[in-house]
Amino acid sequence: MSKSTDDMMQKKAASVAATREAAKAITPDKVLIFDTTLRDGEQCPGATMTFEEKLEVADFLDEMGVDVIEAGFPIASDGDFEAVSAIAKRLKRSVVCGLSRAGQNDIDRAGEAVKHAARPRIHTFVSTSAIHIKHKLLKTEDQVLDMVAAQVKRARNWCDDVEWSAEDATRTDMEYLIRCVDTAIKAGATTINLPDTVGYATPEEYEAMFRTVRERVANSDKAIFSVHCHNDLGMAVANSLAGLRGGARQIECTINGIGERAGNAALEEVVMAIKTRPDALPYVTSVKSELLNRASRLVSAATSFPVQYNKAIVGRNAFAHESGIHQDGMLKNATTYEIMTPESVGVSKTSLVMGKHSGRAAFRTKLKDFGYELGENAFEDAFNRFKALADRKKHVYDEDIEALVDEEIATSHDRTKVIALTVIAGTMGPQSATLTLDIEGNHQTVQATGNGPVDAIFNAIGKLMPHSAHLELYQVHAVTGGTDAQAEVSVRLSNKEDGRSVTAKAADPDTLVASAKAYIMALNRLNSKTGRLHAQANA
Repeated sequence: MSKSTDDMMQKKAASVAATREAAKAITPDKVLIFDTTLRDGEQCPGATMTFEEKLEVADFLDEMGVDVIEAGFPIASDGDFEAVSAIAKRLKRSVVCGLSRAGQNDIDRAGEAVKHAARPRIHTFVSTSAIHIKHKLLKTEDQVLDMVAAQVKRARNWCDDVEWSAEDATRTDMEYLIRCVDTAIKAGATTINLPDTVGYATPEEYEAMFRTVRERVANSDKAIFSVHCHNDLGMAVANSLAGLRGGARQIECTINGIGERAGNAALEEVVMAIKTRPDALPYVTSVKSELLNRASRLVSAATSFPVQYNKAIVGRNAFAHESGIHQDGMLKNATTYEIMTPESVGVSKTSLVMGKHSGRAAFRTKLKDFGYELGENAFEDAFNRFKALADRKKHVYDEDIEALVDEEIATSHDRTKVIALTVIAGTMGPQSATLTLDIEGNHQTVQATGNGPVDAIFNAIGKLMPHSAHLELYQVHAVTGGTDAQAEVSVRLSNKEDGRSVTAKAADPDTLVASAKAYIMALNRLNSKTGRLHAQANA
């Protein structure tokens, strides 16, 4: 026997042992959390992540206790394959999963991508609804049944952990769905996923579907059943929890609920619903809920998708109270209006009002509450920037401080920084910008014009930092409310030569200054040989 063959057999034996040990830990009330942020979440238009960002998110999900991480769709592109393969090699706890269609090439590509994982899984799917079979697959029901058996068997040649999904299950004829599930389990599928692919089902229907399939498929006890719900009608989380009542024990979800169209079930909402309502949902998960807020911020930064203020669990207003009646109740007893503690999701309950009279001790305490640990030099720089901001703003909110420190961390090693900027704008063009940059310790000044103030600023930067980068995204939103709110600018640049894409964010009360900072941060990252990770994760 060759050494390579022997090594492969040892790795497969280790994988089987790990899978069996994990199966022993699954109790009747244990719900597996399957995160598909890196696959289904990234399919959300505009949410594409770089290679480094994917590794960063995967590491955090593993640390957070996610059971299964769907790292990508390996056949989709070489970049996706490389990301899934790299994640498979580095994670030691979570199952690393690659998605594939029913074709042999898809399955083999997924198998190659996850084969080095400590706990590999192939997730293969095929459409089962009449509308998909007729108009998408152009096949008969019997032909699709043959595909189900063939795809699961081929996936089992790569690993023992195989998940099979019936795409558009909620619009599939029940009798046919039962035949498909029975075929998949007989072929060796260890997880059966019945997704609400188009967000069509109601909770009652979804629960009944799982109960019926599990009761009528003779060998249903040989597989774990999984839910995967989209939010087209706003019922993704409700449907996912209903699936548990029907016997499912795996929930497929994403951070912040990102995903195609209206998104997927939000991981943070699923986890906290189970944790907060054990009377109605007698289940447990392995997710460390205290890390949910950080996970939300990390994914938001990586995708440049802001989290809506009133988003459940991780939204800015999730633990904010402005109404006088609510404030009175909170002062008397927090449980009058809060059904979970801020600390349980990683949000500090302390509400320090920060302003220009605040000292270093209060500022340092606030940073610790947010989870930041800065060295002395970085702390002094951040504190000085905070004091300057406090002089310019009437109210300094927690979000202002987070944005300020995130930017400080992100730019601490940058070669180029903004020193001064003057912009002339108005109805009488052309608009112009005079910009001074610190480039490796040397101050250089230039003036440029453009079709608007932002264009003038970017043209000025181009004169001092010549480049061929392409601007893919320019996005502005206010960090807090009010006319004196800090503007947070996101810039995504791509390099035509190597195809690498980077995103940078900067905040400042002056939108144009924030624009200059974000553009320069992105150029610094694009010109870096290694590519820097987002400040959110470093924090």
